[in-house]
Parts: sequence; C-alpha cells; structure tokens
Amino acid sequence: MVGLLARQDCCLSAQEIHQRLRRAGGDAGIASVYRALYLLHDMGLVQRVEFGDRGARFEPVVPGGEHHHHAVCDRCGRVTPFEDARLEKQLEQLAGNLKHSMSGHDLVIHGECRRCAGS
Repeated sequence: MVGLLARQDCCLSAQEIHQRLRRAGGDAGIASVYRALYLLHDMGLVQRVEFGDRGARFEPVVPGGEHHHHAVCDRCGRVTPFEDARLEKQLEQLAGNLKHSMSGHDLVIHGECRRCAGS
C-alpha cells in the first residue's frame, strides 16, 4: 500500500486504495486498509485530506515539506492538484502580518471542473 500511495500524483480515498490493491492481486480487506492508513497517518507518513461530505482522502507526506493544494468539483468529485509559489509566499506573509507562526496550511477550492461547467 505504501508503494501505491507513493506512485500517486494526488490523494486517494480508502475505497480507491482498496480497489487498486485488489486489481493488483492483493487480498486485504477494506478494514485492513483503513487500519494501515490510520497507522501511517499516526506515524506522519501520510496526511489525511478532508473534502467535506466527500470523505477523507490520503496522500504521502513528502520530506522537506513540499506539498500541493486541491481543487474539488462539487458535481463529479474530481480532485485536481495544483501548486502556486506566489500563493505560498502570500500565505507566509499573511501569517507574519497576523503575528502567527505557520506550521502548515491546507487549501481546497470548491466549484465545478471544466468538464462539469461545460455541460
């Protein structure tokens, strides 16, 4: 499962991880997938990403703190990862203006993806 997560560009739900493991010939049950994900989370190796009522997703924690943010389509559920260096600098500046240390941050943009907006 760790190898599967490491090869992903973005986060996956426990159900998606379970399905991919089964397709690859694995026989772990969904409960075992959840237990492993929570253990990896407690160890700081994966992060849990919440998208509201769409449920939790998981992705590996990258050494050095590199990360991306997510845009979530409220119609189809598609998750699109994105990075923006200017945004990162602005968030650091905002934290400084607030006289607040920043150990991390999460950003999720909700709306419609290009496919759903065009239909």
